[in-house]
Amino acid sequence: MSVSVKVVEILSPEELRRTLRRLASEIVERTRDLSKLVLIGIYTRGVPLADLLASQIEGLENVKVAVGALDITFYRDDLDQIGLRTPAKTSIPFDLTGKTVVLVDDVIFKGRTARAALNAVNEYGRPEVIRLAVLVDRGHRQVPIHPDFTGKQLPTAAEEIVKVYLQETDGKDGVELIED
Repeated sequence: MSVSVKVVEILSPEELRRTLRRLASEIVERTRDLSKLVLIGIYTRGVPLADLLASQIEGLENVKVAVGALDITFYRDDLDQIGLRTPAKTSIPFDLTGKTVVLVDDVIFKGRTARAALNAVNEYGRPEVIRLAVLVDRGHRQVPIHPDFTGKQLPTAAEEIVKVYLQETDGKDGVELIED
């Protein structure tokens, strides 16, 4: 008996580019002082997404945005269940005190990654405000966290998988829903 896996394209490469432009515009609109804006990508795909958003913002406003990378592995509340996956790769070479920090991730599911990121950010200063930008919100929260900027709302079944592909990490752009 073979198992059939269904793959549905959610965002094409062009739709992904348009979504990132819109997210960048929304971040600009909701940020009073762009000189205080910092984007922090959450490993793995949040990091190139933060870079892409920073490029979009620079193109829109001619302002260079500081970008950092955050590895939340040691802040997870399920580390005992998932095991140590990677060494710490955090790179935030600047103080976050007084900044408008936008955490960037590819998919929000249960909310635990975002919760861990909130804990981790506090080790790098006391931001004025912390916001969350995600490419895809698939629902099923286990903690009361809601993104401030969402590229795509995507109702899913818990067992489905949302896969984000980025040129920088995967050699192609797009978002797919994988159904068993």
